[in-house]
Parts: sequence; C-alpha cells; structure tokens
Amino acid sequence: MVRFPEAEARMFHNIFVCKDCKRKIKAPVMKVLQHKIKCRKCDSKALRTLRKK
Repeated sequence: MVRFPEAEARMFHNIFVCKDCKRKIKAPVMKVLQHKIKCRKCDSKALRTLRKK
C-alpha cells in the first residue's frame, strides 16, 4: 500500500480515541493535552492518538 502525506493527514491528523469506550473524536492537539476535550459518549477525558497500522 502506497502512503502519501495527504491521505495520512486525512486519516490520522487531529483524531483521537477514547480509552474507555473506543469512540473516535476529532479535536485539536493542544485542547486534548490540556484536558479540555471529553468523550461525547462517556464523558471521559482519557484520550489517545489513533494508531497507524
């Protein structure tokens, strides 16, 4: 599979996953690091980046 920067930016840039319910959330990095973003489903603030396979 060929990887190019435009596709990787679409798929992985500013996308985080809730550690509790595994829901994907698109948010700016700085707000996630400051714990201002919470999950819409479970209200958890524990988020991680989306893993690249």
